[in-house]
Amino acid sequence: MIDKISLIAVYPEIILLVMACVILLFDLSVKSRTRTATYVATMLTLAVVAALQANYALSNQTIYGFGNMIVSDVMGNWLKCFATLAVMVTLVYGRHYAAERDMLRGGELFSLGLFSLLGMFVMISGNNFLVLYMGIELLTLSSYALVALRRDHLQSVEAGMKYFVLGALASGFLLYGMSMLYGATGTLNLQEAMAAIQSGQVKQQVLVFGLVFVVAGLAFKLGVVPFHMWIPDVYQGAPTAITLMIGGAPKLAAFAVMIRLLVEGLMPLSVDWQQMLMLLAIASLAVGNLAAIAQTNIKRMLAFSTISHMGFVLIGMMSGAVSGQPEAAANAYGSSMFYVVSYVLTTLVSFGIILLLSRNGFESEEISDFAGLNQRSPFYAALMAVCLFSLAGIPPMIGFYAKLAVLQALLASGGTLPLVLAVFAVMMSLIGAFYYLRVVKVMYFDAPTGTAGEISSPFEVRAVLSLNGALLLVLGIVPGGLMALCANAVARMLVN
Repeated sequence: MIDKISLIAVYPEIILLVMACVILLFDLSVKSRTRTATYVATMLTLAVVAALQANYALSNQTIYGFGNMIVSDVMGNWLKCFATLAVMVTLVYGRHYAAERDMLRGGELFSLGLFSLLGMFVMISGNNFLVLYMGIELLTLSSYALVALRRDHLQSVEAGMKYFVLGALASGFLLYGMSMLYGATGTLNLQEAMAAIQSGQVKQQVLVFGLVFVVAGLAFKLGVVPFHMWIPDVYQGAPTAITLMIGGAPKLAAFAVMIRLLVEGLMPLSVDWQQMLMLLAIASLAVGNLAAIAQTNIKRMLAFSTISHMGFVLIGMMSGAVSGQPEAAANAYGSSMFYVVSYVLTTLVSFGIILLLSRNGFESEEISDFAGLNQRSPFYAALMAVCLFSLAGIPPMIGFYAKLAVLQALLASGGTLPLVLAVFAVMMSLIGAFYYLRVVKVMYFDAPTGTAGEISSPFEVRAVLSLNGALLLVLGIVPGGLMALCANAVARMLVN
């Protein structure tokens, strides 16, 4: 359904924006140190928005609004629903951590979290170069402030500055690339840009140069090599709750932007961007896995792990471009979407456990801090082990099926090069298994250190963490439903 002025397409965004402003003003009157009222209002807002997005997704409608600058389709609505749930879980895990470190003196954590989610929504729904850029900037500006939220902590402020400087550079790349694409095609609309490129009446050199800058900007947002420099420093320097905030849900939005720009807008240039993604994927798998081996800080290890996982996402993207068949392309892009969703689900558990083990005056950031965790709490050790097995791609966890789906899509594209790349990806995954299993060994076979303290957490944290961990196993055993959901969502996007 197409409606040039429809507000229906942006009802969730309107609710989110209004409530973010209301909560920001309401918090001025809240005196509680734990900001309970602000927290409850935020969670209710997110629950309503998630339910509305799920309802939109189940309706199987595609709605355009604001002169076709915004699109509300099945893929976008599911991604927005998942992103909202990820932010909810992040706030559940991180609230008490933030309160202990005096990060809730104001309600900035909640209001900035809502504004960053709004930026993700705009990124996911953008059908216009300028709208996509506005969404990216709203997310990144909120993220800069979140990283430096602990103003009295030197590492957090330093991480915020690094993120800001490198993020501004990447935004410049992306904006310059979009301006070149606009100059070549004469339009900001993605479908009109594709039509202009297909007509052959544009300068190919200008298009390719613009594409290079756009891919570079997207590579930074995903955190892939060689635009990964910010990932380890920001992940380690930011407060752990904020690390989860920027390392979880935003990956869903970055994937959506990649789909919107490269598939919906620049598909005629797929021969060019497919080769770029392949090089980025190879470099990310190699650097991410090899660098992670040397890390002793678990947040930094997971940061390099993120780089390698984004390499798998890029493999799924390039497989869709190589295949050339609509059904095969939908399966490839669907496997990439499934991988991102499974990665975010696993990341929530891993950082949730790190937050759980942290306490006032102590950050559980070193791998040695997990020594003897099985003796202190067999349940939490088992949860962390499930998470690490999933990240390593060991069956029957969801991470195994995610890797398998991407590799199947890659091999389905045919040819010698995809086969070589698949073998390389498997080899890098085997290397990756080493540093994940090293943490499992520390948890189960090493004696507790002198820094080990009592593990205590509120009921809602234990409940959500248990459900989150159970999903890694359940969706790994029966992944068909989520995989079909992702493939169907992408297929409908390609048809529209």
